[in-house]
Amino acid sequence: MTDSHKYSKGYDCKGKANLCSCDNTPVKPQVSIGKIITKVPVVLAELNLQLNIDETITFPEPVLEIKDIKKRVNLTQCRLLLPTNKLFVKGFVRKNIQYASPSSEIEKSTECTVASDLHSFTVDIPFECVTEVTDFLSMPVLPKLNNREEFDFGVSKHLPTGYPEKDKLLTSDLSQFHQESQQYYNELPFCELISSKIIEWDEALDRKPLPGSAPFNEGYFTKVEEKMVLDISLKVLQNQQIRVASSTNDKHDHDYESCESLDY
Repeated sequence: MTDSHKYSKGYDCKGKANLCSCDNTPVKPQVSIGKIITKVPVVLAELNLQLNIDETITFPEPVLEIKDIKKRVNLTQCRLLLPTNKLFVKGFVRKNIQYASPSSEIEKSTECTVASDLHSFTVDIPFECVTEVTDFLSMPVLPKLNNREEFDFGVSKHLPTGYPEKDKLLTSDLSQFHQESQQYYNELPFCELISSKIIEWDEALDRKPLPGSAPFNEGYFTKVEEKMVLDISLKVLQNQQIRVASSTNDKHDHDYESCESLDY
Protein backbone atom coordinates (compact mmCIF):
# COMPACT_ATOMS: atom_id res chain seq x y z
CA MET A 1 0.00 0.00 0.00
CA THR A 2 1.46 3.38 -1.00
CA ASP A 3 1.60 6.33 1.35
CA SER A 4 -0.80 8.32 -0.81
CA HIS A 5 -3.35 5.49 -0.68
CA LYS A 6 -2.97 5.25 3.08
CA TYR A 7 -3.63 8.95 3.60
CA SER A 8 -6.61 8.90 1.25
CA LYS A 9 -8.38 6.59 3.69
CA GLY A 10 -7.56 8.77 6.66
CA TYR A 11 -4.56 8.55 8.96
CA ASP A 12 -5.08 6.95 12.35
CA CYS A 13 -3.85 9.66 14.74
CA LYS A 14 -4.55 7.45 17.76
CA GLY A 15 -1.85 4.97 16.86
CA LYS A 16 1.25 4.30 18.90
CA ALA A 17 3.94 6.97 19.00
CA ASN A 18 7.60 6.53 19.86
CA LEU A 19 8.52 8.77 22.80
CA CYS A 20 12.28 9.33 22.82
CA SER A 21 14.39 11.07 25.40
CA CYS A 22 16.06 14.36 24.53
CA ASP A 23 19.09 16.13 25.96
CA ASN A 24 19.12 19.61 27.51
CA THR A 25 21.83 22.15 28.01
CA PRO A 26 21.68 24.51 31.01
CA VAL A 27 21.78 28.18 30.04
CA LYS A 28 23.19 30.73 32.43
CA PRO A 29 21.11 33.93 32.24
CA GLN A 30 22.88 37.22 31.70
CA VAL A 31 22.55 39.24 34.90
CA SER A 32 23.84 42.77 35.22
CA ILE A 33 26.10 43.49 38.17
CA GLY A 34 25.47 46.65 40.12
CA LYS A 35 22.43 48.81 40.64
CA ILE A 36 19.34 47.91 38.62
CA ILE A 37 16.15 49.97 38.53
CA THR A 38 12.97 47.92 38.39
CA LYS A 39 9.26 48.39 38.97
CA VAL A 40 7.57 45.81 41.20
CA PRO A 41 4.57 45.53 43.56
CA VAL A 42 5.62 46.72 47.01
CA VAL A 43 3.69 45.58 50.09
CA LEU A 44 2.44 48.68 51.88
CA ALA A 45 0.57 46.93 54.70
CA GLU A 46 -0.81 43.56 55.74
CA LEU A 47 -4.04 43.78 57.73
CA ASN A 48 -6.51 41.61 59.60
CA LEU A 49 -10.03 43.05 59.48
CA GLN A 50 -12.97 41.91 61.58
CA LEU A 51 -16.54 42.72 60.55
CA ASN A 52 -19.78 42.02 62.42
CA ILE A 53 -22.77 41.17 60.23
CA ASP A 54 -26.43 40.74 61.20
CA GLU A 55 -28.78 39.68 58.42
CA THR A 56 -32.24 38.10 58.04
CA ILE A 57 -32.57 35.43 55.35
CA THR A 58 -35.99 34.58 53.93
CA PHE A 59 -36.34 31.22 52.19
CA PRO A 60 -38.62 30.78 49.15
CA GLU A 61 -40.36 27.79 50.80
CA PRO A 62 -40.78 26.15 54.23
CA VAL A 63 -37.58 24.67 55.69
CA LEU A 64 -37.63 21.54 57.80
CA GLU A 65 -33.92 21.70 58.70
CA ILE A 66 -30.64 23.03 57.31
CA LYS A 67 -28.32 20.29 56.08
CA ASP A 68 -25.20 22.19 55.05
CA ILE A 69 -23.91 25.71 54.31
CA LYS A 70 -21.02 26.53 52.01
CA LYS A 71 -19.58 30.04 52.14
CA ARG A 72 -17.26 32.08 49.93
CA VAL A 73 -15.99 35.60 50.63
CA ASN A 74 -15.91 38.01 47.66
CA LEU A 75 -14.33 41.47 47.71
CA THR A 76 -15.76 43.99 45.25
CA GLN A 77 -13.79 47.01 46.49
CA CYS A 78 -10.55 47.50 48.40
CA ARG A 79 -9.33 51.04 47.92
CA LEU A 80 -6.67 52.97 49.86
CA LEU A 81 -7.60 56.64 49.72
CA LEU A 82 -4.38 58.66 49.71
CA PRO A 83 -3.29 60.81 51.45
CA THR A 84 -5.91 60.09 54.14
CA ASN A 85 -4.68 56.46 54.61
CA LYS A 86 -8.31 55.32 54.86
CA LEU A 87 -8.98 51.85 53.45
CA PHE A 88 -12.47 51.27 52.03
CA VAL A 89 -13.47 47.59 51.89
CA LYS A 90 -16.69 46.30 50.34
CA GLY A 91 -17.90 42.86 49.31
CA PHE A 92 -20.32 40.05 50.06
CA VAL A 93 -20.44 36.54 51.48
CA ARG A 94 -21.91 34.02 49.05
CA LYS A 95 -23.83 31.38 50.97
CA ASN A 96 -25.17 28.20 49.43
CA ILE A 97 -27.62 26.62 51.86
CA GLN A 98 -28.75 23.04 51.44
CA TYR A 99 -31.93 22.28 53.36
CA ALA A 100 -34.77 19.81 53.67
CA SER A 101 -38.23 21.10 52.82
CA PRO A 102 -41.50 19.27 53.67
CA SER A 103 -42.74 17.48 50.56
CA SER A 104 -46.19 17.90 49.08
CA GLU A 105 -47.18 14.61 50.71
CA ILE A 106 -46.74 16.05 54.20
CA GLU A 107 -50.31 15.00 55.03
CA LYS A 108 -49.20 11.39 54.78
CA SER A 109 -46.69 11.84 57.62
CA THR A 110 -47.09 9.54 60.59
CA GLU A 111 -46.15 9.91 64.22
CA CYS A 112 -42.62 8.74 63.46
CA THR A 113 -41.99 9.70 59.80
CA VAL A 114 -41.75 12.94 57.82
CA ALA A 115 -41.42 13.17 54.02
CA SER A 116 -39.10 15.90 52.75
CA ASP A 117 -37.20 17.06 49.65
CA LEU A 118 -33.61 18.27 49.52
CA HIS A 119 -33.28 21.77 48.04
CA SER A 120 -30.61 24.46 47.65
CA PHE A 121 -30.77 28.23 48.11
CA THR A 122 -27.99 30.76 47.36
CA VAL A 123 -27.90 34.24 48.88
CA ASP A 124 -25.33 37.07 48.86
CA ILE A 125 -24.84 38.87 52.19
CA PRO A 126 -23.19 42.29 51.67
CA PHE A 127 -20.68 43.94 53.99
CA GLU A 128 -18.57 47.10 53.99
CA CYS A 129 -16.28 48.99 56.35
CA VAL A 130 -13.69 51.77 56.50
CA THR A 131 -10.46 51.43 58.46
CA GLU A 132 -7.34 53.59 58.81
CA VAL A 133 -3.91 52.17 58.00
CA THR A 134 -1.53 53.39 60.70
CA ASP A 135 1.34 50.92 60.46
CA PHE A 136 2.90 50.83 56.99
CA LEU A 137 5.52 48.25 56.09
CA SER A 138 6.56 50.53 53.22
CA MET A 139 5.33 54.04 52.75
CA PRO A 140 3.08 54.60 49.73
CA VAL A 141 4.08 56.97 46.97
CA LEU A 142 1.62 59.84 47.29
CA PRO A 143 -0.15 60.99 44.14
CA LYS A 144 1.20 64.06 42.42
CA LEU A 145 -1.36 66.75 41.73
CA ASN A 146 -2.19 67.97 38.24
CA ASN A 147 -1.63 71.65 37.64
CA ARG A 148 -2.93 74.15 35.14
CA GLU A 149 -1.82 77.75 34.57
CA GLU A 150 -3.08 80.41 32.22
CA PHE A 151 -1.06 83.21 30.69
CA ASP A 152 -1.91 86.25 28.55
CA PHE A 153 -0.18 88.72 26.28
CA GLY A 154 -0.57 92.42 26.65
CA VAL A 155 -2.04 94.55 23.86
CA SER A 156 -2.24 98.27 23.22
CA LYS A 157 -5.35 99.72 21.62
CA HIS A 158 -6.53 103.21 20.65
CA LEU A 159 -9.21 104.75 22.82
CA PRO A 160 -12.50 106.01 21.37
CA THR A 161 -13.56 109.62 21.13
CA GLY A 162 -13.58 111.39 24.47
CA TYR A 163 -10.10 110.32 25.58
CA PRO A 164 -6.85 112.17 24.96
CA GLU A 165 -5.24 111.17 21.67
CA LYS A 166 -1.90 110.35 23.30
CA ASP A 167 -3.52 107.83 25.71
CA LYS A 168 -4.01 104.16 24.80
CA LEU A 169 -5.86 101.19 26.30
CA LEU A 170 -3.36 98.77 27.83
CA THR A 171 -4.87 95.36 28.59
CA SER A 172 -4.81 91.68 27.62
CA ASP A 173 -6.29 90.24 24.45
CA LEU A 174 -9.74 88.76 25.18
CA SER A 175 -9.82 87.03 21.79
CA GLN A 176 -7.03 84.64 22.76
CA PHE A 177 -6.60 81.97 25.42
CA HIS A 178 -3.27 80.47 26.49
CA GLN A 179 -2.69 77.71 28.99
CA GLU A 180 -0.04 75.31 30.29
CA SER A 181 -1.29 72.09 31.90
CA GLN A 182 0.42 69.05 33.38
CA GLN A 183 -1.08 65.65 34.27
CA TYR A 184 0.38 62.84 36.39
CA TYR A 185 -0.67 59.20 35.96
CA ASN A 186 -0.12 57.91 39.47
CA GLU A 187 0.07 54.29 40.56
CA LEU A 188 -3.14 53.24 42.31
CA PRO A 189 -2.73 51.00 45.40
CA PHE A 190 -4.50 47.64 45.17
CA CYS A 191 -5.27 44.68 47.43
CA GLU A 192 -4.79 40.92 47.54
CA LEU A 193 -7.10 38.69 49.58
CA ILE A 194 -5.05 36.26 51.68
CA SER A 195 -7.56 34.39 53.84
CA SER A 196 -10.96 34.63 55.49
CA LYS A 197 -12.65 33.08 58.51
CA ILE A 198 -16.35 33.06 59.38
CA ILE A 199 -18.06 32.27 62.66
CA GLU A 200 -21.84 32.32 62.30
CA TRP A 201 -24.96 31.67 64.31
CA ASP A 202 -28.25 30.98 62.48
CA GLU A 203 -31.54 30.91 64.36
CA ALA A 204 -35.07 30.44 63.01
CA LEU A 205 -37.49 33.31 63.70
CA ASP A 206 -40.89 31.84 62.77
CA ARG A 207 -40.70 28.10 63.44
CA LYS A 208 -44.11 26.39 63.57
CA PRO A 209 -45.10 22.76 64.16
CA LEU A 210 -45.87 20.59 61.16
CA PRO A 211 -49.58 20.04 60.46
CA GLY A 212 -51.34 16.70 60.55
CA SER A 213 -50.02 13.68 62.39
CA ALA A 214 -46.32 14.56 62.09
CA PRO A 215 -44.07 14.02 65.13
CA PHE A 216 -44.63 16.66 67.81
CA ASN A 217 -41.00 17.87 67.75
CA GLU A 218 -40.94 18.52 63.99
CA GLY A 219 -41.55 21.98 62.55
CA TYR A 220 -40.82 24.33 59.67
CA PHE A 221 -39.67 27.92 59.23
CA THR A 222 -39.05 30.44 56.44
CA LYS A 223 -36.93 33.14 58.12
CA VAL A 224 -33.51 32.86 59.73
CA GLU A 225 -31.61 35.55 61.63
CA GLU A 226 -27.90 35.24 61.03
CA LYS A 227 -25.16 36.72 63.19
CA MET A 228 -21.74 36.49 61.58
CA VAL A 229 -18.21 37.49 62.59
CA LEU A 230 -16.04 37.78 59.49
CA ASP A 231 -12.22 37.92 59.73
CA ILE A 232 -10.38 38.96 56.56
CA SER A 233 -6.61 38.99 55.96
CA LEU A 234 -5.40 41.08 53.04
CA LYS A 235 -2.37 42.85 51.62
CA VAL A 236 -2.26 46.41 50.33
CA LEU A 237 0.24 46.88 47.50
CA GLN A 238 1.43 49.53 45.09
CA ASN A 239 3.67 49.34 42.04
CA GLN A 240 6.82 51.31 42.81
CA GLN A 241 10.21 51.85 41.24
CA ILE A 242 13.03 50.49 43.37
CA ARG A 243 16.79 50.19 43.00
CA VAL A 244 18.25 46.69 43.44
CA ALA A 245 21.94 46.50 44.34
CA SER A 246 23.81 43.20 43.80
CA SER A 247 27.42 42.65 44.80
CA THR A 248 28.07 39.78 42.36
CA ASN A 249 26.36 37.15 40.27
CA ASP A 250 28.86 34.41 41.10
CA LYS A 251 26.93 31.51 42.61
CA HIS A 252 30.01 30.37 44.56
CA ASP A 253 30.18 33.60 46.54
CA HIS A 254 27.86 34.75 49.28
CA ASP A 255 25.47 36.99 47.44
CA TYR A 256 23.40 39.65 49.04
CA GLU A 257 20.80 42.03 47.76
CA SER A 258 19.51 45.32 49.07
CA CYS A 259 16.57 47.34 47.86
CA GLU A 260 15.79 51.01 48.28
CA SER A 261 12.89 53.06 47.03
CA LEU A 262 13.45 55.67 44.38
CA ASP A 263 12.00 59.09 45.03
CA TYR A 264 10.74 60.84 41.98
